[in-house]
Amino acid sequence: MRKAIFPGSFDPITLGHEDIIKRGVSLFDEIVIAIGVNADKKYMFSIEDRKRFIEETFKDEPKVSVITYEGLTIDLCQRIKADFILRGLRNPADFEFEKAIAHTNRHLSKIETVFLLTAARTSYISSSIVRDVLRNGGEYQMLVPKAVRVK
Repeated sequence: MRKAIFPGSFDPITLGHEDIIKRGVSLFDEIVIAIGVNADKKYMFSIEDRKRFIEETFKDEPKVSVITYEGLTIDLCQRIKADFILRGLRNPADFEFEKAIAHTNRHLSKIETVFLLTAARTSYISSSIVRDVLRNGGEYQMLVPKAVRVK
């Protein structure tokens, strides 16, 4: 059984995240979307909202589940018996950052990181851009799954 985690803060989940997860479903038997909790970080959305957005987005995909976690991602992998970390890459800067993390994770454990390039149509989208659009009252709906709606 090929089990992967897709870690992130997902504040909020974007169409780019959704694309990577949907494409990852064909590669893995199970994908656990792992929402990291960092007490030092200020989030726009509560952990409950972020989890709900993701669960609703993937409610019809039995191979996808959602959890929250604190601490090292490799420790989570060991706890839930995941052999892979799934990550999306938008640009060369993402690659350099993610490569360093992947090398560190492999040095500390046996975990392998699998990178998928984002689709061209979503490669410009990031959660920080979505938050900025939201803060400024812009049209954000074309950047996020339908489940992400702000009142």
